[in-house]
Amino acid sequence: MRAARLLHMLMILQNRGRQSCATLARTLEVSRRTILRDVDALTEAGLPVIMHRGAQGGVELGFDYRTRLTGLDTAEADAMALILTHVPPDLHHLGLAEAGRRAQAKVREAFPDRTRARMAQMARLFPQASPAPKPDSRRTALATAVRQGRIVRLQARTPTPITVHPIALHLSPDGWALEDARTGQHWPEASWGDVNISARLFAAQATLHALGERATNPA
Repeated sequence: MRAARLLHMLMILQNRGRQSCATLARTLEVSRRTILRDVDALTEAGLPVIMHRGAQGGVELGFDYRTRLTGLDTAEADAMALILTHVPPDLHHLGLAEAGRRAQAKVREAFPDRTRARMAQMARLFPQASPAPKPDSRRTALATAVRQGRIVRLQARTPTPITVHPIALHLSPDGWALEDARTGQHWPEASWGDVNISARLFAAQATLHALGERATNPA
């Protein structure tokens, strides 16, 4: 159990950078005292873990240390194999199945040879037999609008189109529903009618989108 937690901490520090002891304790669901003991254990194992003291302190990895994904037990490796082999139906519905397959392939490459071999074996033992669901073009368009923060107009069963600022696209046992950022109202799929995606971003998402574009394409 401790070995798995130490690996988890190592991956958090590698992927997120410096973390406070309080943040690590919340994420790993242990006490701060346990985090300090774990930091000592990683240091004793020869890993370049640096502890910074003071209000702005925290824990981080030094010397640009990088590690591959290792340390999974057999059950975790089997579960991860299926996660990284079978594309969730939701991705088909949202038009992201191919992107999901590419992401799975990239993540699989981060594992060592033995784990990748086990993943290939699990894929043969438990092939995905069910046909991929056919995506609804409206869901695909709305998923893009949610991700980009674009205003949507639904030609619902009303005299005039309904303008929605889509903050989320929910899937429940009752089906898909679009959430409006302004009112919190959920519009179920049966009420959508024709869907029109505006080129305009709504206010809160426009700022976030601009920041994301700036981070992705720095000047």
